[in-house]
Amino acid sequence: MPEAEPHQPRSRLARTLADITPLRVNPDFRRLWFGNTVSYIGQQMTAMAVALQVYAITGSSFYVGLVGLCSLVPLIAFGLYGGAVADVVDRRKLGLITSCGALLLSAALAAVAVAHLRSVGVLYAIVALQAVCFAMNSPARSSMIPRLLPPEQLPAANALASLAGGVGQMAGPMLGGVFVGLWGYQAAYLIDVVAFTASLYAMWRLPAMLPGDPATPDAASAATAGPAARRRPSVMEGLRYLASRPNLRTTFVSDMCAMVLAQPRVLFPAVAGLWYGGDTSTVGLLAAAPAAGALLGSVFSGWLGRVHRQGRAVLVAVGAWGAAVAVFGLTRNLWLGLLFLAFAGCADTISMVFRNTMLQAAAPDDMRGRLQGVFLVVVVGGPRLGDFLAGTAADVFTPAGAVIGGGLACIAAISVIALLQPSFPRYDSRRPLA
Repeated sequence: MPEAEPHQPRSRLARTLADITPLRVNPDFRRLWFGNTVSYIGQQMTAMAVALQVYAITGSSFYVGLVGLCSLVPLIAFGLYGGAVADVVDRRKLGLITSCGALLLSAALAAVAVAHLRSVGVLYAIVALQAVCFAMNSPARSSMIPRLLPPEQLPAANALASLAGGVGQMAGPMLGGVFVGLWGYQAAYLIDVVAFTASLYAMWRLPAMLPGDPATPDAASAATAGPAARRRPSVMEGLRYLASRPNLRTTFVSDMCAMVLAQPRVLFPAVAGLWYGGDTSTVGLLAAAPAAGALLGSVFSGWLGRVHRQGRAVLVAVGAWGAAVAVFGLTRNLWLGLLFLAFAGCADTISMVFRNTMLQAAAPDDMRGRLQGVFLVVVVGGPRLGDFLAGTAADVFTPAGAVIGGGLACIAAISVIALLQPSFPRYDSRRPLA
């Protein structure tokens, strides 16, 4: 009977674990989430296989590092443009086209491996084109979510997306290494091709996502969509909009505080030996700890949907990230250090969920793609700037000084933001104001 369903112990557990309501009530979102999860695992397998293949060809870690640079530049350049395009075309169609492109490029990697073509230049070119597809696809895919779900379900949806990302980051590289070892590079690439079909099928089943009224995202809305459906994509229009909206602008600035000022990952090889007397396996543990914390934060995210002061939650989460990084810099016990890095990863997940939710709920539909493009650029570019800053600080001072100073700088910066932008802590998801 309906009145017997909310059994109290079960309700408490449900409020603690990730809220799966969007998966349970919306078949379109369920298919999209599953397809994205499977395809992301495949993409991470491919990333690992490419790194292994480049190292096998060159024997140089420098050339392996260039793989990341080949993807970074297109991600930043096309992330903004992809967001602008997503605001003036059918987002479903854009997602299908770019996913098909990524699938074909994974097939091209498999063909290169089968042909035993030992050319890093070809691999770099394919990786760069894959980054273009991802940069065009990601803003469209993210801006679809508010069309599918009501605002109160967006925190749960973003937490589920974070959960999928954590699973992909942990399982993808591991599986990629296993399959390369068993059956060669082409095995990982071909599995990625198959994995992409899950995302393609999910997008194929979606309704049209034409620009216009989000309440009527079907083909008939094209007639009433007005000038938005006929405009050319404008990156500058999105940036001007963002500049005039303090709460949305602060979501990006707060993330930059964390990712640029307090990003310790580039120092892991140094601190593994200096602080813990470890080797490469210790570096692996340090790198995995934030991802494990992010995954746990996603699993136990059921409470996020009950938080309405989301701006305040972002400030607290970014401050917690900075504090965890600073305390990590003081530790000389490996397991304690891993604990604080995991705590930092959990705080980052909470910040990401609320920042993305604010973008999706407070921005108008015809700006969501562009703002998601900016979100992609910040997420991709911020940690790279943080790597440069931390590496420079470690050379000028010490690794400990760089880590502790970065964490404290993050706390100071987010405190200044809270004082200078008083509307941000007062942001209420029940009355979203950009």
